[in-house]
Amino acid sequence: MLLRILITCVLVGVTVTIHAVGISLLLRSLMRSHALTIPGFWPATWLVIGLTSWLLLIHMAEIAVWGLCYFWLGCFSNLESAHYFSGVTYTTLGYGDLLLPEPWRVLAPMEALTGILMCALSTGVFFAVVSRRISFWMKEKTSSNQR
Repeated sequence: MLLRILITCVLVGVTVTIHAVGISLLLRSLMRSHALTIPGFWPATWLVIGLTSWLLLIHMAEIAVWGLCYFWLGCFSNLESAHYFSGVTYTTLGYGDLLLPEPWRVLAPMEALTGILMCALSTGVFFAVVSRRISFWMKEKTSSNQR
């Protein structure tokens, strides 16, 4: 049981680290590119598309880590099933068509809790970036109307 708890803690740590690094790279890139301050509809659209794509990529990497671990532990006979189970669990969708072997079932609720926290963090970042972009747009519009 101690081994399973240790493996779970390592997976949670790796997941949070991937997320923190991914968001840090995202924010640095946004600052360098001045993407939040470029006026116009298409720059705003591309910002949302890029932001969504990057956040999804981060989540897919985290799902892959859990899936690889399930496969490595022998919980599933093929990588596709392990990855599918991981994705369904991470997103808390939980179809229930695949289950972990009994000794490893403690990992599933922890992956779900971690996944929902990482999704919430991504939602917060998404909201903050889009809010910042809207604030800039509104300031730009009010300053151009006052001229």
